[in-house]
Parts: sequence; structure tokens; C-alpha cells
Amino acid sequence: MGCAPSIHVSQSGVIYCRDSEESNSPHQTTTISQGTATLHGLFIKTDAADAIPSVLAYQSRPPPPSASPRRRERREPGASARARAPRCCGVEAETQTSDADVKQASTTEVQIGPMRLTQDPIQVLLIFAKEDKQSDAFWWACDRAGYRRNIARTSESALECFLDKHQEIIVIDHRNSRYFDGGDICRSIRATKPSEHTVILAVVPRISTDEEESSVLPLLNAGFDRQFMENSSITACYNELVQIGHGEVRSQFKLRACNAVFTALDHCQEAIEITSDDHVIQYVNPAFEQMMGYHKEELIGKELTELPRSDKNCADLLDTINTFIKKGKEWQGVYYARRKSGDSIQQHVKINPVIGQGGKIRHFVSLKKLHGTNEDNKQLYKSHCDEKYTGDHSQSESHSFKCKSRRKDSIDVKSITSQSSDAPSLQTWRYSSMARIHSMTIEAPITKDGLRRPSGNEQVFSKNMNLSHSHLSVPNTINDIPPCIAQLLDNEESWDFNIFELEAVTNKRPLVYLGLKIFACFGVSEFLNCSEATLRAWLQVIEANYHCSNSYHNSTHAADVLHATAFFLRKDRVKESLDHLDEVAALIAATIHDVDHPGRTNSFLCNAGSELAVLYNDMAVLESHHTALAFQLTTKDSKCNIFKNIDKNHYRTLRQAIIDMVLATEMTKHFEHVNKFVNSINKPMASEETSSNCEFTANIKNFPDNQTLIKRMMIKCADVANPCRPLELCIEWAGRISEEYFAQTDEEKRQGLPVVMPVFDRNTCSIPKSQISFIDYFITDMFDAWDAFAHLPVLMQHLANNYKHWKTLDELKCKSLRLPSENNN
Repeated sequence: MGCAPSIHVSQSGVIYCRDSEESNSPHQTTTISQGTATLHGLFIKTDAADAIPSVLAYQSRPPPPSASPRRRERREPGASARARAPRCCGVEAETQTSDADVKQASTTEVQIGPMRLTQDPIQVLLIFAKEDKQSDAFWWACDRAGYRRNIARTSESALECFLDKHQEIIVIDHRNSRYFDGGDICRSIRATKPSEHTVILAVVPRISTDEEESSVLPLLNAGFDRQFMENSSITACYNELVQIGHGEVRSQFKLRACNAVFTALDHCQEAIEITSDDHVIQYVNPAFEQMMGYHKEELIGKELTELPRSDKNCADLLDTINTFIKKGKEWQGVYYARRKSGDSIQQHVKINPVIGQGGKIRHFVSLKKLHGTNEDNKQLYKSHCDEKYTGDHSQSESHSFKCKSRRKDSIDVKSITSQSSDAPSLQTWRYSSMARIHSMTIEAPITKDGLRRPSGNEQVFSKNMNLSHSHLSVPNTINDIPPCIAQLLDNEESWDFNIFELEAVTNKRPLVYLGLKIFACFGVSEFLNCSEATLRAWLQVIEANYHCSNSYHNSTHAADVLHATAFFLRKDRVKESLDHLDEVAALIAATIHDVDHPGRTNSFLCNAGSELAVLYNDMAVLESHHTALAFQLTTKDSKCNIFKNIDKNHYRTLRQAIIDMVLATEMTKHFEHVNKFVNSINKPMASEETSSNCEFTANIKNFPDNQTLIKRMMIKCADVANPCRPLELCIEWAGRISEEYFAQTDEEKRQGLPVVMPVFDRNTCSIPKSQISFIDYFITDMFDAWDAFAHLPVLMQHLANNYKHWKTLDELKCKSLRLPSENNN
């Protein structure tokens, strides 16, 4: 193992380097001319021979007084344990890395938002013309901190070394200008791009006590970040370096990682716009430029109000948007924007406020897609893109409108049992049959993973009730519905009706529009003897009290359940088994069944000891609250009181039916409800093979209890019909409910509460596996029983297809919602 070389310089400037080996080894001499040579792997460029000894003297610099015996022994002349690893060009830029450096230096985990980064050991460049106590102090301070260090003696070698190493910290001797100008060196380094994230420290002379301290502005103007008053204490230098390392260097490291985020934004196919809190445009990505026809130079720095607007939006739409985002809430919906050419395009827009320092909103991030339901709109967008850009960057509207928020147990709170179906393909994957239904017994509340009682927090939602829906105009009558919405509602009677398209075109208010259409079809206003204006006002109030911040339990879910209920009511056997009052009660129950849902489960509230849990004695807490609040909202104001003109006896019957149906969506009596339905409806129906359908339904009408069982089963199936929807809708619902469950698990962990649904950990959860368990354990049996009564082949076929989809994903060990090939498409 080689020892430190001995250096000899002749009077003529020729440098001799003798490399001593172990004892009994011959000496080797390397002659280095005044030009260049290679010495132990170090490329040396010499300007004068007398410059060499002062630099190479660092090879044998004595350790600091506090150095350990082991380190002192390692650095004594002739010792072999110390290795020099020169890495920079030029003798003036010397790299010295000892064994201690390697042992001390280690990577550091750094978190910036959701990104996890690994920071390499910090590198320091010391720029001192001459060796003195100050340069020694910084050298050994780096050693103590585990930082890798280089030292340079001239401005040229310093710049060369920095461009090679990109050190995070540079220390420049700025005490005098006899050898070099520290300000000039700093400016030359700052002129390079890598210095953007480098912290440069100026070592300035110590001043006397009676001398006034000079301003730091000249140093800042030269490019320095900090000044260090001359102090040869190793501890003082160590403290300074460590503070910089944990402060500015780490911050700069995080900022450097933001380049990856901006690269992702620049290549994102969605148009993205970032504005300040006062709506000044700060960033737009290339997709935004393509969509709107502007170049970013024309947009950045301008206020949004300076840009031309489309006249196709509702007059109060901007007020609605501002009301949401100024409160820190996400807004999403359909918006008409005007391109630079003057044409209007329809976009689906999602605006997210970004909370910054002081808990205040600092930015707004807008994600924009061309609204995919309008083919003319797509063609218009493509034609404008072709004017200046190549390729078609338009993309169809996806319905993955996921909000981050809280959750409930409406989906997991529904359980099920079984019966046969008319869909033959189901036989290949069903695990249960009619025999299981005949052997069913009433079971206790579910305690399987994902369905146990969760832990709780304080009351999660506000006691304030919204008595009106804000801002967006609502049609005066069913005939006043905008054409784009009316066109969607034309398909309302189909099971494949896309509720997410309605959510988009109504700015997340599908319940009012769908409710007006369905209630008109079933003659609800006529039965209740109320005007259409009263019904409309009631729908507005109810929808206003659904939480749009919930990713799943919002008014879109209520509209979906209302749609499913209406679909079931149109089935012949259901229609023949129920009275008009039952139909009205079912539609109202579906509309209100999750009003004011907080996005957390019953058990969460119970374990938290929330006010609602205390009020309702931990029993059917949310379901009791939904019905109580709905009737309170309805009767509080005559303008929306749909019951004000109904006969008192009819009102009592109707009220009881509504309450009974909403309470049936609660989990603890689920198996009891299904078991009663099977025993009272399915079995007698199967045994009366010779009886006509009319006789059977007549018998049901003669027994009000049987009608009650049918209504309970109907709303329970409507409430959890997601796995029976077309695949794309099923996938979207699965993503939304999973997000609510993830949010609850996150909150339980933050609050130190028991994690009720450990399978819904966003870092480990397999959504396909959770959907398979949900279908196997709950959906199959209940829909078998309901299908046997109502005859629902389309639903059962969708259920089979969706189950196959989730099984395929699970077999591929894929935790996402789609196959990789589907994601690429």
C-alpha cells in the first residue's frame, strides 16, 4: 500500500515526486515538468513550481488538537492508513477524502410533500489562497461533520473544481484581496447554472469592538448568501457548516427536486394553470398552450380578468367558483373558455386551492380537460391545435373526479345473501346458491376487516344546516332544463345511465335535475299536492346539505341511488306489489338517505363520542340523523315543505315508510332484513309455481309487512348497486369509496385512534382484492335474492363482468383500478 509521496522541486522548476513503498521496496521517482503530469491519478497543471509545496502541504497537515489517537496516528508522516483521493483538476483544487470521511458520510432521507428523496453527503469547496488557521478550521470542521471537501487556491481552479463537483457549500476567503478578489470569484461561480442551488459563504475579517459592522448588501449583490466573521475555532466553523447543511442546503435540495415535478407538468396531457391567490397567472404547461392557443409568454404575469371570457357560462358561475375556492374547497365542473382565436370551448375544470404559509391560500391549481361528451367540441379543439401544433392532444373526458375527503360506511355497511339468477355466466364464479338462502339465520353485526366499528374523532361535521343551494340557476320547471342536461336525462330510464356525465354538466348538482325528471315521471307533485316550485326548492335544500367534499357520499351518490330506485320501481313485479304511496316514499327516502353525511362511518362517530352518537345512543347514528335532518329541513320553511298540503294520516304513513327505508340501510340489521325477504318473499314465490303472477302480487298487497320488506330490500340494493353498474362506472365508484376509506384510515392514524379498516391503507391496499371480498361477502347473495323477485338480468351480467375484471387484476397482483393496457389506452 503506497505511502504519501515526497516532493522535491529543483531550482529550475522541475518537480520530482518520490513514491515510497513498504520496506525493502525500491523507490520510484516521477519527474514532473513545468507543463503537465499525472501524479497518483491527479492531473496537475502548474503555473509555477513554487505554488506546489504550499498546496501539497495539506497532505501532511497535523490533526486538530482534539483529534482522536486513532486519527492522529493515521495522519502521522509515513502512516499507510490514510489515502488521498484527489478528484479535481489542478493542483490548486485539491480533494482530500480520508477513511473517516467515507465512514461518516451517509445519505439522508428527505421528504417534500409526497416525494421521498435521498440526499447524498454534502460537498464543500474551500477557496483560500494560503493555508492558515482559518482554512485549517474549516477543513477539520468538514471532517467532523462528515462532509466531503475540496480546496482551491486560485479563481481558475475554483471554478474548474466547482463545475466538476457541483458542491453544495462554497466557502470563499474574503478577508483581503492580496491574492484574489472573493467577490469576483463569487460572481464568476454565480454566472454558471449549477450555482443556482449552491450556498456561498464569505469569510470576512473580524472587526474591533469599537468599529461599526459593515452592511452585508455588497456581499449579497456579489452573490454571497451568508457571511462568517473570522473565527479559527473548529467548533464555530462546524456549527456554521452544519446549520447551513440543515437549513439552506436542504431547502435548495428540495427546490432542486421540484424540477422533476415541473418536468411532469410539462409532459402532462391535461392543461394545467397555476395562479397566485389574487389570480395572477404564474405557470401554464404546454398542454394549456395548445388548448387555449396562447404562448406562455402571453399569459404569465397577467390577471385572469384580463383574458377574454366566453359568454356561454351562467351569469353567476364565476361567483359560485370563487365562493368555493376562497373557502379552501375544491371546485369542479363544466366551464366555457375562450381561446385566443375567439372560439369558445367546453372544458371540464377542477380548481384546487393550495394552502401555504400561515394556513392561507397561496395558489390555485386548475386542471382542464376538453369536455369529452361533446363531439363538436373535440373536433373544434383538434382543428385549432392543428393550426400551430402537430398531433392531436385532445382526449376524451374521463369520469375520475376524485375529491380528497372523508368517508362513511354506506358501502361497507350493506351486507347480503343469495339466490339464483337468469345470467348463465354467473354460475362460473358464484360461491353460493339458493340452498344457502334457505339455510340463512340472523347474524350479528359484521366484524370482518373493513367492516368493524371504526374509531372516532370529534363530531366531524357542522351542525349548521344549509337551507338553500347557492348561486347556480335552477330551472323553474322540468321544461326549462338546459338542452345538454335534457339530452342526458333522455336516457334516464336505462340502467346504463351515466351519472358522472350528469355530475359534470350540472356542476356537481345532479340530484336537483335528476330528481325533477324522476319525480315528474312518478307523479310525486300530484300525490303530495304540492307545486313543482316547492318540489324544486326542496330538492335544492336537500342537495345543498350533501357534502361535495366527500369523494363518495355526496349528492352524486344520492342521485345514483335515486336512479336505481326508480329503475327498480319500473320493474313489473315491483310495480304491481307496491302502492303509489310506497313509490313516493321510496323516491323520497332514496333522495335523503345520506344527507349531511360526514364521510366517516357510524363506528367512527361512536368511538369518538360525537354529539350525534351520544344523541342517538350509538345506534343507527347516521341513518337516524339523515331522516331527522331531512324532515327538519323540509318542515322548517314553507317554500320547500312538500308535505304541507298532504292529509295528516297520509303524512304519518308516508313519514313512517320513509324512516323505515332509510334505517334499513344501516348495517347491524342487514342480514335480518335479507333473511326476512328470502323467507317471506322468495320462498313462497318459489313454492307457488302453479299460481299466476297476479295472484302472488295480490297476496303481497294484502300483507303490508311484505310491502315493507320489498321497500327495504329495494333501497338496500339501490344503495350498493355499484358493482352491478357498467364497468367504467363500477371502477369510478370503487375509486371514490376507496378514497374515503383511505382518508378515514389516515385520520385514525393521525389521531392515534384504532384503525378499523386496516386493509384500507392507501400505501398497501389492493382495491381489486377489496372489491372481490365485497362482492363475495355481500353483493352476490343480496342481489341473487332481489333478482329472483324483480328479474334483473342486465344487472347480474354486469356483476359477472365486473367480478371477472377484479379477479383478473388480482391475479396479476395489480393494486390499481385498471389493467396496464387499459391505463395506456
